[in-house]
Amino acid sequence: MPNARQELVRLLAQKSFRLGEFKLSSGGTSDYYVDCRTSTLDALGSRLTGEVFLEEIRARGWRPQAVGGLTMGADPIVVAVAVVSGEISGFLIRKSGKEHGTGQRIEGFREKGARVVIVDDVCTTGASTIQAIEAAREFGFEVVGVMCLVEREEAKGRPNVQEAAGIAPFVSIFRANDVRQEHVRLNPDAVPVGTSGISGGCELCGQPAVTNVPRSRCAAHQV
Repeated sequence: MPNARQELVRLLAQKSFRLGEFKLSSGGTSDYYVDCRTSTLDALGSRLTGEVFLEEIRARGWRPQAVGGLTMGADPIVVAVAVVSGEISGFLIRKSGKEHGTGQRIEGFREKGARVVIVDDVCTTGASTIQAIEAAREFGFEVVGVMCLVEREEAKGRPNVQEAAGIAPFVSIFRANDVRQEHVRLNPDAVPVGTSGISGGCELCGQPAVTNVPRSRCAAHQV
């Protein structure tokens, strides 16, 4: 019987992963896209997300009082962890402070000096994760760990996040290639949408493709 982590990567592969030609928020382009919210906001996906993140948090011995991140990619993860744990609170970080009411940027848990874990759904350049780290520390939280659901390694955002995190470890639950491989396994006829000639990356590992026929594969995985 598959465990929560195996079930979650399968759900991400089914609901969140797409092959094609996509423009990213970072300004770059990619032959695949991952929209984690279609999985983290799914009824089953929410429970699995909470279980997998909580298992990792406990295994690391971080003992946070709360988890939080930049709205809105982090929102469903924060809620899932809070509900599944029954003891870890949540907070959400606005992209900018409100201009009305209290004007506060952080909503939810607000205990200064508390141990917290920053969470995010997808890490590409790491910009949203870094914003969350900086805002949490500026408020007065002690950031003891940083986590993302899916890391796009080819974008090389990890060094940026690690630099911002400092001594707090940065952990990704899955690499984008983990989800890609599961997607291809579940959809053997799926190939990236390309133009004429060889384009895109290997559908198994993401390295530059040397052929698109019958599959987009690198030299190591050529059929």
